[in-house]
Amino acid sequence: MGESVYVGNAGADGAADAGWLLGHFKPYGDPRHSEDVEIKWGVHPAGEERAAWVTGERRTALLVLISGRFRVELPGRSVLLERRGDYVVWGRGVDHSWVAEEESVVLTVRWPSVPGYAVTQADEPPARPGARSPRADEPLARPVRGHRATAPPSTLDG
Repeated sequence: MGESVYVGNAGADGAADAGWLLGHFKPYGDPRHSEDVEIKWGVHPAGEERAAWVTGERRTALLVLISGRFRVELPGRSVLLERRGDYVVWGRGVDHSWVAEEESVVLTVRWPSVPGYAVTQADEPPARPGARSPRADEPLARPVRGHRATAPPSTLDG
């Protein structure tokens, strides 16, 4: 029974793996490995934002605010989560990005768990001296510099 049970702490385990607790990126044989669902305990400092919009989304996602103030940017709509328990759900085909307006903790559940949504090193702005390197499936983030996320590139043009 011990091999199919994992007991941990979301803050501690998440800090060791960019917030990710469960998904396809965990090792095979680990009870946290799943190709059906991904779960992230996201701890975001004020001003952090996703480095690039997620486009061509093939997953459904639920994002629940645990603490703080967190904005999810969707095409033509901006959703502010400001009360503990506020949440937003978006489905397949909905591009998105996010900004932590205050230090925030969010729980993200997405399904299915599929590779290909991490921001690549080529998309990343130059690293700060001493910054750690992200792992392959980790969404990169950068500080907000006095602006809000802009709309994603249109997938309908051309």
